[in-house]
Amino acid sequence: MLIAAIVFGPFLMAFVSYGIGRRQENARDIFVILVTFLELLLSLLLIRGGHSLQITGILNGGLWLQNQGLHTVYSLVTSLMWAGTTLFAREYFAHEREGLNRYWFFVLVTLGATQGVMLSSDLMTAFVFFEIVSFTSFTWVIHEETAEAIKAAYTYLFIAVIGGLVLFMGLALLQHCLGTLDFEDLAAAAARAEDPVLVRTAGVCILFGFGAKAGMFPVHVWLPKAHPVAPSPGSALLSGVLTKVGVYGILMTSLQALAGDAVFGRIVLILGTVTMALGALMALFSVNLKRTLACSSMSQIGFILVGIAMYVLLTAAGDAEGAGVAYSGTVLHMVNHSLIKLTLFMCAGVVVMNLGALTLDDIRGWGRNKPFLKAAFALGALGISGVPFFNGYISKTMLHEGIVAGREYCGDISGMLGVIEWIFLFSGGLTFAYMLKLFICIFIEKHPEKQAEFDKDSRCMNTASAIAVCGSSLFMVLLGQPAVMNRLAAYVTGFHEILEFRPFILINLKGGAISLLIGACVYLLFVRKVLIRRGHYVNRWFRHFDLEDSVYRPLLLKVFPFVFGNLAAIPGENKILVPDAQVVFLLAATIGRTLCVSLDALVVLLRKTLLRETRVRGHQPLKAGRLFTLRFETARAIDPIVMNFSFALLMTCLGILMVLGVIMFFILV
Repeated sequence: MLIAAIVFGPFLMAFVSYGIGRRQENARDIFVILVTFLELLLSLLLIRGGHSLQITGILNGGLWLQNQGLHTVYSLVTSLMWAGTTLFAREYFAHEREGLNRYWFFVLVTLGATQGVMLSSDLMTAFVFFEIVSFTSFTWVIHEETAEAIKAAYTYLFIAVIGGLVLFMGLALLQHCLGTLDFEDLAAAAARAEDPVLVRTAGVCILFGFGAKAGMFPVHVWLPKAHPVAPSPGSALLSGVLTKVGVYGILMTSLQALAGDAVFGRIVLILGTVTMALGALMALFSVNLKRTLACSSMSQIGFILVGIAMYVLLTAAGDAEGAGVAYSGTVLHMVNHSLIKLTLFMCAGVVVMNLGALTLDDIRGWGRNKPFLKAAFALGALGISGVPFFNGYISKTMLHEGIVAGREYCGDISGMLGVIEWIFLFSGGLTFAYMLKLFICIFIEKHPEKQAEFDKDSRCMNTASAIAVCGSSLFMVLLGQPAVMNRLAAYVTGFHEILEFRPFILINLKGGAISLLIGACVYLLFVRKVLIRRGHYVNRWFRHFDLEDSVYRPLLLKVFPFVFGNLAAIPGENKILVPDAQVVFLLAATIGRTLCVSLDALVVLLRKTLLRETRVRGHQPLKAGRLFTLRFETARAIDPIVMNFSFALLMTCLGILMVLGVIMFFILV
């Protein structure tokens, strides 16, 4: 019953909150806060263990939920994140009314779905709740309904849908290979699998699907765009928890089904390294507060993926101790990053609700006389930068030790791991550099024109928001203590020998010092000399590095329709696709285009006629040319919809669904 209340309770309470909100908005806000704090209390009760829930009659094997180790810890982290953000969000949305009932409704629904993922005991249960999360969190990104928010939201939805389709294909393939998706049975089933290559193929599909939500390269394009346009409480949850939903799936798949598969480990290692370094570079170049924090999340996900990869590789090499250190560092950095981004995004929210601005030139010097906000942001920055005695240092040190162990035990890739070790240290240095950039800009520098206005009032948030922001920042210190982190690692992973890990010995301090020194040099020699010109922060990021606009949109809107539209006309016997697949693809494209145009046309037509938002000023007879005007306006409104990503989304999804059905038919029959 406890797990049922934690997972399904928020779903029910969402409808109650919506009903309350239609009558009394203030009562709704208080109700949602009480629900999230009750959820936190129930999650604390899970620590005792021994709870499980089975719901039969759904899908093939039903839904299975349980609490143990990582499940319990991340259920607790999820509840803590929701409680903190809802407490803060009441002041954040104090002057906003439109769309709040929708926002709070989906906040609670997403809470329940996220708990479902974190407490799942098999991959299919995780997949069901994972897909719910993808669609409900979409409303946070589009909440402001600006042009930027709409574009970012559909990019997010596109990546989520495509990722979900590929993930489902991977799960179906894994079920076919191993006969189970239960976490407890996967390891034994994988050990006796007849075709390890097919298992690895399924693992790569699962990696892509969950990686789309995690923000892994190359499906990271939604992350830097979604966070700046979403409300700051939503950004905190997107970065701190929902990216971990994807990481959770990758971790459990790697831990149970693919531990010891060196080839899979190398794939994750390469993708994790690119994600880590690219995210850090994007954050360094960014001149927008929330975009910097978003790119930082991408980089930290890369650190976590490197830890997962090292666990797989060290398990394959037979180094159980090194694998334990890598796994512990992975889990601890997941927890640390969630709590760090809770603090930092709420700090960014304080800036937004006071100034309504995010660019560094506009917010420069605003926090100089705001000590509580300055302290909270500083603790978050120290934690994520890996400064000793703060939480990020211990988890990053464990991840670094995993790479060092890999250089010793994985002799065939020792040279590559040596390069990755330096990329790891350099990325950590960039983390310190861009956090130093943000802190100095907001809390040390002076605004050339508005500093006197900024310094008039030191009060920037009410008591409830201060409790949420400053209270969350204390975790940076609490989890920076080795005794606390070692106990947490032992509880989550079961590797009790990790209790002997000593983060403050000279060799470990040396690695942290190298990263901090690199970061200080990058800030002084690059940020101050290159990114600041004539007293202004300059965006020097290369515009063509945007994969969505440079690669994905041209592929989906131009290349794919052209290639697959002409495959049937290729003469000869050696065709790229078999005839049946050609028919499926062409049929999918035709159906997709027809449905997209007709549905969008219907929506636009209704908005122009029956659902048109206008003041009624009495009866107006139909004038000559009115039908022609309506037809013209509808056609003009449809054109950008057809050419936009929504068309490519629907066409691609239907095409993939049909092709997937054909492929799975031939594989499983």
